[in-house]
Amino acid sequence: MDAARSEPGGSRFDELHAEAAEALAYAANSVRSVRDRYRATYLEEMARFQVISDDLDGFEGALVGGTDPGGTDPGGTDGGGSDGGGSDALAATAAEAGAADLRLRFMRGEADHARSEVAHHESELGRLELTIRNLESTWLFLERGDDSLIMETSLPSLTTELQMRIVEAQEAERSRLAQEVHDGPAQALSNAIFHVEYIDRIFDTEPTLARAELGFLRGLLRRELGDVRSFIVQLRPPVLVELGLDGSMRDTVDTQAALSGMAIATDLGASSDGLSEAAQTVVLRIVQEALQNVRKHAMATNVLVTTRLEETDWVLEVRDDGRGFDTGAVAARGRRNFGLQFMRERAELIGARFEVQSRPEAGTVVRLAIPLPRKENG
Repeated sequence: MDAARSEPGGSRFDELHAEAAEALAYAANSVRSVRDRYRATYLEEMARFQVISDDLDGFEGALVGGTDPGGTDPGGTDGGGSDGGGSDALAATAAEAGAADLRLRFMRGEADHARSEVAHHESELGRLELTIRNLESTWLFLERGDDSLIMETSLPSLTTELQMRIVEAQEAERSRLAQEVHDGPAQALSNAIFHVEYIDRIFDTEPTLARAELGFLRGLLRRELGDVRSFIVQLRPPVLVELGLDGSMRDTVDTQAALSGMAIATDLGASSDGLSEAAQTVVLRIVQEALQNVRKHAMATNVLVTTRLEETDWVLEVRDDGRGFDTGAVAARGRRNFGLQFMRERAELIGARFEVQSRPEAGTVVRLAIPLPRKENG
């Protein structure tokens, strides 16, 4: 009797259940389609930013090397030996220098704007990935028809609310840090550039004053370096607080895999219990930077992130099978080596050893070794 009574209602409920599942699947597929188009547009924007960055590198390199980027020789002569000709040449050189400085400022502004846009779109792409994962998890939960999905440790344990709080906290952190860097080190570096230009002008005519200015500049840069180190050591990413080091690295891997389509595996065999908060922050930042470098430059198919203990060291490795590079040639390019320099300086802040092993067409290994504190006997 109960079965007969529930049969008509059961049929209607089944139809509603199927309709709900179909709606979730449709929503997930729709967002996935938007994500794919967004990713394609994002990669185009990344390529545009790379062109702008390369143009800026080339222009700055030409200025540092003493070559006029406009194609003229500022130090050359036209063969005229008259005073009037010399004055005209000096005026022309000053005009060219002013034009080069104006163009350099414009190119730096364009690069900063493009970098900001890329960072914004990368965050938006991460939100789309999070939305897809949540829709997929909700569809699975609906289809399972029980509570076991929530309890299974093999599935993501983060709630939607927690994931959203992490994303929003990351955005707030980026905004705060951007303001801190703009008001502090960025302003100080701008002042340092003016000091360098002033020292260059008086170096031959007023050497005593030039030495005094150099001393002032040295002190300014040392103070700002201390501030930058303070930012790096004290800043603890919200995702690290919420998930711990291993969870944060896996979250980074998931994000970068979604952005790039690469297969990124993890083998996190070393406990982070022996690492200080500062060391954990550095580890996470190096993983993030290394994976971004792989995504942007390596053209890799497979990537492996591992942690392990080696005698008295806690070791991180990020290994890829990409096109590799000549480490000596990259080191000679100065500004383009920013990513590697970023990781190396972070490692130095915590007394760790950092190295990059790579050869053309032979992949790359980024390695960080953190000495662990010795345990007292007895």
